[in-house]
Amino acid sequence: MTRAVSAAEREDRVLERIDKFRQRRPRLLEDVVTLAHGAGGKSSAALVDAVFLEAFRNDELEQLGDAAALHTPSGERLAFSTDSYVVSPRRFPGGSIGHVAVHGTINDLAVSGARPQWLSAAFVIEEGFPIAELREIVADMSEAALSAGVQIVTGDTKVVGKGAADGVYICTAGVGVIPPGRQLSREVVQAGDKVVLSGTIGEHGMAVMLARGDLAIDADIASDTAPVHELVEILLGAAPSTRWMRDATRGGVGTVANELVKDSPFALILDEDKLPVQPQVLGACDMLGIDPLYVANEGKFVAIVPATEADAAIAALRTHPLGAQAAVVGEIVPEPHGIVALRTSFGGSRIVDMLVGDPLPRIC
Repeated sequence: MTRAVSAAEREDRVLERIDKFRQRRPRLLEDVVTLAHGAGGKSSAALVDAVFLEAFRNDELEQLGDAAALHTPSGERLAFSTDSYVVSPRRFPGGSIGHVAVHGTINDLAVSGARPQWLSAAFVIEEGFPIAELREIVADMSEAALSAGVQIVTGDTKVVGKGAADGVYICTAGVGVIPPGRQLSREVVQAGDKVVLSGTIGEHGMAVMLARGDLAIDADIASDTAPVHELVEILLGAAPSTRWMRDATRGGVGTVANELVKDSPFALILDEDKLPVQPQVLGACDMLGIDPLYVANEGKFVAIVPATEADAAIAALRTHPLGAQAAVVGEIVPEPHGIVALRTSFGGSRIVDMLVGDPLPRIC
């Protein structure tokens, strides 16, 4: 007589199959590059792994963090990061491509534990681009760098023919100094740690999406683009044992969480009721059928902190305007390995997987 399989056993079998599938190395199947390859999800991982890592493989690059941590001959530790910005439209409520180009690289350095110091800026400009608009974008970058206390110290300019680019693309690289003794790594994340989110999610992606004017949605949503380096220092002062950080840009909090747990011996559980989302952002996401967990941010980060330091971390973050809505939104649990799950408002749960593409291309 065949023994009946319990619900718990069925769930374990399903999770085991999911785990085996998720641990498979991403494969690049396409013959041409698509927009999905630039979205920060599974397609991006396949492209990076099959093309760039395969060609450039080294110990630092394989860490695939927001910035590389490098050691100088004198013993100093530097963080080095680079990024490109192709935002459309170039100006949107709350900021512009110029603001994002500065803030994005500053934030990549900051969540790597570094204090940002210097930036470079390279421009690819389409023939016929208005000089007046270029001046405005450069002024935005200057203002953003000045207010953040960093310097733009080098750069490059290229002009391509009419139709060869969509106006202007900007590439910035940054260097920051990592203070002695500061070490952030997912290798030190432990079961029982708390997931801290520095503020509300989804504003940037939805602000850019609505600014395109293709949707008949009228919502007062402004981008959250901002430098988070001061907020990071506040967090590390209050929670010195912070394990790991990442700014939730392309792919949002859902993608960041999946990047953390991939190939790890733990799982990450998020609580839907604790996720801070502005009502207007949630409403716009609902109308468009988009999960705010996957919408990009340009002024928010996710941090993993010990449970004993979580309350102090939140209290400290809330003293800064950018951290006023900071919250503990989840926890690290021992199993199922490599899974991100969401406890829903209805008392159930669902898996939060990494997207293949992105419902909002060209938002950063």
